[in-house]
Amino acid sequence: MRYKDVYAAWQADPEGFWMDAAKAIDWDRMPTKALFDDKAPIYEWFSDGLVNTCWNAVDRHAEGGRGDQVAIIHDSPITGTQQKITFAELQDRVARFAGGLAARGIGKGDRVIIYMPMVPEAVIAMLAVTRIGAIHSVVFGGFAASELAVRIDDATPKAIIAGSCGIEPGRIVAYKPLLDGAIERAGHKPDFCVILQRDQQPADLTPGRDVDWADLAAADPVPCLPVEGNHPVYVLYTSGTTGAPKGVIRHTGGHLVALNWTMKNVYNVDPGDVFWAASDVGWVVGHSYICYAPLIHGNTTVVFEGKPVGTPDAGTFWRVISEHGVRSFFTAPTAFRAVKREDPKGEFIKKYDLSCLETVYLAGERADPDTIIWAQDHLKKPVIDHWWQTETGYPVVANPMGIEPLPVKIGSPTVAMPGYDVQILDEAGNELPAGELGAIAIKLPLPPGTLPTLWNAEDRFVKSYLSTFPGYYESGDAGYKDEDGYLYIMARTDDVINVAGHRLSTGAMEEVLASHPDVAECAVIGVSDELKGQLPMGFLCLSKGVERDPKDVVAECVQLVRDQIGPVAAFKLAVVVDRLPKTRSGKILRATMVSLADGKDFKLPATIDDPAILDEIREALQELGYAGG
Repeated sequence: MRYKDVYAAWQADPEGFWMDAAKAIDWDRMPTKALFDDKAPIYEWFSDGLVNTCWNAVDRHAEGGRGDQVAIIHDSPITGTQQKITFAELQDRVARFAGGLAARGIGKGDRVIIYMPMVPEAVIAMLAVTRIGAIHSVVFGGFAASELAVRIDDATPKAIIAGSCGIEPGRIVAYKPLLDGAIERAGHKPDFCVILQRDQQPADLTPGRDVDWADLAAADPVPCLPVEGNHPVYVLYTSGTTGAPKGVIRHTGGHLVALNWTMKNVYNVDPGDVFWAASDVGWVVGHSYICYAPLIHGNTTVVFEGKPVGTPDAGTFWRVISEHGVRSFFTAPTAFRAVKREDPKGEFIKKYDLSCLETVYLAGERADPDTIIWAQDHLKKPVIDHWWQTETGYPVVANPMGIEPLPVKIGSPTVAMPGYDVQILDEAGNELPAGELGAIAIKLPLPPGTLPTLWNAEDRFVKSYLSTFPGYYESGDAGYKDEDGYLYIMARTDDVINVAGHRLSTGAMEEVLASHPDVAECAVIGVSDELKGQLPMGFLCLSKGVERDPKDVVAECVQLVRDQIGPVAAFKLAVVVDRLPKTRSGKILRATMVSLADGKDFKLPATIDDPAILDEIREALQELGYAGG
């Protein structure tokens, strides 16, 4: 079938479409129907089925002929170690660790926080929690104690599983003091903590509370516990605009069905193929495409402990792909921009045999055309942008490579996947014609596997996502569709700026700036202006080896925007900086930069990678004559 046929089949009979997709999952009790809409606009999928996530991700493969297949490849250039775990070994390790948790009183519905580095034990812990019907909440390893405390109080976990430390280039981050500090701050106290001792920095265990991972993992194995289709697999906290984190819930049945469907239809991999998402289990990409989707589908997944550059060089991605036979590779555009900045001519790519690699996927933020073109030119592989969010859990808009590879339009993540009716709306909620910039919204109900609500915050869920456009999920992104239905994500809704009455996309300006041959990475924000309301301001990071006067590059970039977007953009303010402030997942902190420029108070984002960068941004703003906080 072609993409249009598959999408039309979903439109004509969404119930039949998802019930058919559900047949690929092992159910203890098959659901009687797909959609449960009696509490609309709160929707549920496969609620009356009985199923277990861990069984579908591990046991059915271990017992169904894939026991000797490698399930997890751990590659850690940061420690110089590698490890391979088969499905049979994974089943034993997960079942024993789950037994250890169960023996200490963890059962169905209990929450367990996981605070781990990128090691196989992080995935084992996630799977073990789902095996016994408990609910995990993974918090990015090394997160500040204050932020971890907020999550402890919201999730009220019975247990916390943590590593003794994480390892970054040039430094070791001790997790145990952060964990202790968080528990001390939190009103809720866990019954116990499990500590994975790492050789690089073991931790002192707190008597009466802490258990060594090795001791707990030596327990007798326990079987999988079937749970209802609407039982939560996990709670994943995403930053809220109020500063209070939002706990995104994922229900078991829809999560299994949707993720399994994407592995062939979107990523075009078959069971047994090696799939690598270069992310972290603390993020949604790590949940969906390091831990769950590949294993559910019978793929080998890569758990990578390293960075795109510096561990040891800009060739580490290509080494991993070549050594482990990766067929499908998924990363964030920011990772490629870091590689491109260090290796603009792609010299490292030439050192490795990448014949195993079929397709590269980018997501997490806008993929600027310049980065895609660089990757295509040097890798000689399809580079596919696709768009989704923490809330959706898997692609909303993508190029369905396993159904029918569609023509690539650089700058667009392509078209809506089955389950998603994506529309562009004006401020009054009316659908806009092709080519007009507006709010990207998705008609309800959202498909299975997306968030049904927020943890203990249904009112906040409705207010945050469903109230602006009744009958729609508000994505918070702005963009437009072309005549072929291809979507273009131009900015967060907050990043559409108003210059003298003209609504302009900062993303469009970033595309122009990134096309300059000396610019490796850039960001555009809107700053307050008494005359025009807002003015665009550009921050430019130059490629490695560029020795020109930064003022000349700035002048050329200003002219580029004037030539390609027009004088209406009023683009005159730009500055060269060494780095841009980002979250650990690579998203540029534009809202924080706006607050700095306008001299407004702001809460330092918990996910910021390096707070010291903000001092550099302040200096750059002052150079441009702005407050700089």
